[in-house]
Amino acid sequence: MRKQLTLLAASIVVSLLATGCAKTQQKLGRGLSNTAEIVRWGELRRTQEQTAVFEGTDSAATGFVKGVARTLGRTGIGIYEVVTCPFPPYGPVATDTFAPGPVYPDNYTPGLRSDSLYDTDTYIGFSGGDIAPRLMGSRFTIFDSMQ
Repeated sequence: MRKQLTLLAASIVVSLLATGCAKTQQKLGRGLSNTAEIVRWGELRRTQEQTAVFEGTDSAATGFVKGVARTLGRTGIGIYEVVTCPFPPYGPVATDTFAPGPVYPDNYTPGLRSDSLYDTDTYIGFSGGDIAPRLMGSRFTIFDSMQ
């Protein structure tokens, strides 16, 4: 009995390692991102903005209600994808209603934060400036194309 359990466990591990997990990771990541929508409120902000633009500013209350409904729907899809991430199909769910990735309002484009993780050249002394600022006519600068 002990040998059979060991053989079964070894075969399960080999089968998991042989099949790969790239699509499982994508589905889990998409599910976690969609689950975090309840905290991020991107769907709410976008729906309010789109309602105000296309239906007028008088429809702000309906935009809020639609946004809350879409946020809860995206969160539910995220929970579903997290729970079912080991099982196929691995493609996005409900793509006719929701975009697969996170949404943002059109007036906001996210970018990288300005901290030491992304702006490392500033913290080690390569921030640009004149090569020889005390010499007359020194106009050559480091990183001239970035300024």
